[in-house]
Amino acid sequence: MERRSFPHFSVITLRWKDNDVYGHVNNVEYYSFFDTVINDFLIRVGGLDIHDGGVIGLCVDSQCTFKKPLEFPGTVDAGLRVGKLGNSSVRYEIGLFRAGSDAPAATGRFVHVFVGREDRRPVPVPDRIRAALEGITG
Repeated sequence: MERRSFPHFSVITLRWKDNDVYGHVNNVEYYSFFDTVINDFLIRVGGLDIHDGGVIGLCVDSQCTFKKPLEFPGTVDAGLRVGKLGNSSVRYEIGLFRAGSDAPAATGRFVHVFVGREDRRPVPVPDRIRAALEGITG
């Protein structure tokens, strides 16, 4: 996957604490970057109400392939697209890029199932969120 494969990007500033003793961003932070680009998109573009909305997204599957290290200081361009949009679920595809690089430092997938906040039972993807997701379907 190259940079041009992703229709949506969020820029994430790396923090001092992201590095580990080996001098690069620790692997657990990559999953945080996935969460950040996805939820920023859902809130800003899809109108997801994380505080009071009746529907929430739960992660049921995630995976990351590490290709090149990232290191502080710097930024990460987190690319996002939808690989599959179902009735109540969505599979996101993510690419993490160093600023100015066309080749990803990491790629991954992340699957949300939308559920009712109270009962945690699957529900259809809300219309506004579905429309936003359809806009970044690869």
